[in-house]
Amino acid sequence: MAKQRSKKKNKGDGAPMEVSSDKAVDMPQSMDTCEAATSNPALKPSIGKIKKGIPLRRAKNMKKQKTIARAVINSEKSAEKVLKSKNKMSRIQSAKTLYE
Repeated sequence: MAKQRSKKKNKGDGAPMEVSSDKAVDMPQSMDTCEAATSNPALKPSIGKIKKGIPLRRAKNMKKQKTIARAVINSEKSAEKVLKSKNKMSRIQSAKTLYE
């Protein structure tokens, strides 16, 4: 059975937009000179170097990116576990030598 999606109808029941302006149209207006935030590629965080290969479909590409991200997270977790176990072993050894 197909999903039934609720469609909202926009009947335009709201107040009409006011088009009259108090400002004179003939008067020259100052130009907006403030700069928008420019994106600097040097400031963007690099996730890692990804080889450019054959263009993939979006679904395959997303699946590949998620897999890579998952692999990075898992490697970080395993490195953290190894570090914790090393710290624990060193504490145990120091406690043993202290009481011997």
